[in-house]
Amino acid sequence: MAGHSKWSNIKHKKEKSDAQRAKIFTKIGREIAVCVKSGGADPELNSKLKDVIAKARANNMPGDNISRCIKRASGELSADNYEEILYEGYGPAGVAVIVETLTDNRNRTAGDMRHYFDKFGGNLGQSGCVTFMFDKKGIIIVLKENADEEEIMMAALDAGAEDFETEDEFFEISTPPELFSKVRDELEKNGVKIESAEIMRIPQTTVTLSDENDIKNMSKLVFMLEDNDDVQNVYHNCENELE
Repeated sequence: MAGHSKWSNIKHKKEKSDAQRAKIFTKIGREIAVCVKSGGADPELNSKLKDVIAKARANNMPGDNISRCIKRASGELSADNYEEILYEGYGPAGVAVIVETLTDNRNRTAGDMRHYFDKFGGNLGQSGCVTFMFDKKGIIIVLKENADEEEIMMAALDAGAEDFETEDEFFEISTPPELFSKVRDELEKNGVKIESAEIMRIPQTTVTLSDENDIKNMSKLVFMLEDNDDVQNVYHNCENELE
């Protein structure tokens, strides 16, 4: 997706209603739980947890909520066990779709995924059917109003960023996944206010839908997937602006 599309998606998340934000906090809480169980409760010793905490703060998740999620997952409070499952498939007109989930009931989640894809003109595929069409990259967004372009670019590239793009409202910094935390931390040390920082799946090529029904069905598919409590992230290679 183009940089503009990524920023549009980020702004869309930030502008959600209170009920929708509560759902986002619940999903981030699941990510925190999985990270704590796999790598411990100290973010300085658990880089994945540190990344998720940064994501939580970028989504305006209160600090008390973050602490409570960490305590629950570390055994101080009761905790659920979540399993990471990746679903791949095709939306209308063959749009490639990847769905990252965290679930405590794989049968329920699999049934939901199959239902959504079938209902809106797509189909679930086999493991690996579309992941090769996406690259994992760390994407860091900094609003222009909060930053000096030359200072940010030098700090990011020195820390290992692989690309720096200037858009109308923001700077977009992309990194290899393994250097994402280092680049983000270096920018923060330099006083840069980061608007968003996540590891994302970026499509190598995109498709543009021309049929209005396909566009509507793709919008509905993405909405239903993102609204599902078990779904963490949805990625696709559709270039159209989806409502």
